[in-house]
Amino acid sequence: MYTDHYRLTGQPFQLTPDARFWYDSRTHKKAMAYLGYGLAQGEGFIVVTGEIGAGKSTLVAHVMANIDRARLNAISLVSTQVEGDDMLRLVAQGLGVGTALVEKARLLDAVEQRLEEELRAGKRTLLIVDEAQNLPVSALEELRMLSNFQIGGRALLQTVLLGQPEFRDKLAGPGLEQLRQRVIATHHLDAMATDEVAAYVRHRLTRVDWQGNPDFEPAAFDAVHRLSGGIPRKVNQIMQRVLLAAALEDAELVTAQTVEAVADDLGADNARPEPAARQPAPVAPTPDPDAAEEKVFSLRSARRAPEPAPQPVLVADPLLEQRIAALEARAEEQEATLRRVLILLVDWVENSQEPAYHRTHAA
Repeated sequence: MYTDHYRLTGQPFQLTPDARFWYDSRTHKKAMAYLGYGLAQGEGFIVVTGEIGAGKSTLVAHVMANIDRARLNAISLVSTQVEGDDMLRLVAQGLGVGTALVEKARLLDAVEQRLEEELRAGKRTLLIVDEAQNLPVSALEELRMLSNFQIGGRALLQTVLLGQPEFRDKLAGPGLEQLRQRVIATHHLDAMATDEVAAYVRHRLTRVDWQGNPDFEPAAFDAVHRLSGGIPRKVNQIMQRVLLAAALEDAELVTAQTVEAVADDLGADNARPEPAARQPAPVAPTPDPDAAEEKVFSLRSARRAPEPAPQPVLVADPLLEQRIAALEARAEEQEATLRRVLILLVDWVENSQEPAYHRTHAA
């Protein structure tokens, strides 16, 4: 492993979100600012979106690792395509409320009571729902209904929704007008710039006691940014392979050529054969009676006058010609003998099998 080769104390570019490697890029600083503002309001919904691998799950891990547990009870859910009733049960389970064989009305009462208990104990409750783009309208409406719980004018539950860019389109769609009115902060995670990619890589390496070996030429970071688009997860994927390739070559400097070679390998690994383009079915032409008749005539003429078969080319052989001549003479002799026998046989049949009335008159 490259971690042993370069004396690193951990894997700096693992794909699993880890709050220890949190990096304050410009877009992530903005996301934390919006979260801070939203949390200060203590109500409604905070929406954060971003491309796949943009760092939404790492953002959640960072928030969960840094909240004051004495003042905030945070529940993190990774949503699936569940309807409203199932979403309610997931929230209840996150709060530690039993859900087995409990009808919805009683479950709502139990959730509200637990939220009130948390507030009386000096804790606010924050619900973080990841992959929100997978939620149907019924589940989002259930979350909105839960946001109605309050006591003394204070909301009992605040929700953070994280999702891919298409979640913004879903949120703007029909049936979610009331939820949109309760969104108090929203932010979209952008990709990192080139200078941020260099700082991001060095930051993560420093977290595992990197001592500068291997070093990186500036062009290498430019290549990483271009090939990853500045998406953190893609940067991690490329850097894992880059460090492995560098370790195999015992390299102390990572160059742009190393990054390009790794990118070619990754492209080959991810390549899939393109499906063959389906050819459109040929369109049958409109039948032409005259052409059809002419075609039939041509076919009949072809049957009546087949092309002569090509004649084999024979090589002259005197001995072979003598044998063929002898066989032909013998065949002619046998044919003449057979003809004479047939004539005699016919004469015998005609003379021995006269009609009965001929024999009677003769007698």
